Amino acid sequence: MPIRLIAIDIDGTLLDSRWELPEANRKAIAEAVARGMEIVLVTGRRFDFALPIARLLAAPVVLVVNNGALIKAVDGTTHLRRLLPRDLARAVLEATPEFRAGAAVMFDRPRENQVIFEQIDWEDAQRREYFERNRSFLAEIAPLESCLTEDPIQVLFTGPVERMRELAGRLNHLPQRDQFSLALTEYAARNFALVDVVHRDASKGSALQEWAARRKISRDEILAIGDNLNDREMLEFAGTRVLMGNCVPELRQLGWPITMTNDEAGVAAAIEAFALCPDGRC
Repeated sequence: MPIRLIAIDIDGTLLDSRWELPEANRKAIAEAVARGMEIVLVTGRRFDFALPIARLLAAPVVLVVNNGALIKAVDGTTHLRRLLPRDLARAVLEATPEFRAGAAVMFDRPRENQVIFEQIDWEDAQRREYFERNRSFLAEIAPLESCLTEDPIQVLFTGPVERMRELAGRLNHLPQRDQFSLALTEYAARNFALVDVVHRDASKGSALQEWAARRKISRDEILAIGDNLNDREMLEFAGTRVLMGNCVPELRQLGWPITMTNDEAGVAAAIEAFALCPDGRC
């Protein structure tokens, strides 16, 4: 069955290791759009951090952001919003005080006060670039629970890989575990990981499924491309799923097709092989 929708993760997939968009990826996406295929960027990034990447494509795209909590158009129109109940966010923060240094609460707001930290270390070598690029969206509130005057999109934790795995284990044993969803993203080469606590019905997979249903596109008409643990549900939903050559080992063990790495324009290779020239002839 011909591909009608291509779902693409951003970091580690669409972008190379320098966080740049390979020209081959841009051209392949443009060709797919010219042939009538829809493009959905499916990312853990929040909307304003994903939007500049969408604009680089110079093609119509839809954005699934915050690991499936929101679906937005590039003009900011919201198609789906699943917020985390504030009392649940408070319970998560109160249960994890020793992880507070790497914690943030994210809100669906126009610009200021989107991302709230208890304290920002502007000299943190691993996070400094993110802080500087997003300065106008950030704020500090102590204690962090005080920011919960409305339902947030998510509670985000960042830190070393093993530390975040420890946190995920802690969260999995909370009494409220069935009331929220967890998304774990790991970058072993940088020893950096993210744990997202979102609405219980939010994931990249559930958001893609919802959008496909609205567009009357079956899963057999979807190509999904990803590299990390938080991409798994999206990949499992798609009829055609492709892993990046730089994907995490846990995904590689699933036996799905593997394209080239993000530094080798693996997205372009996957689109050509599975969407533009599925029979080997263009």
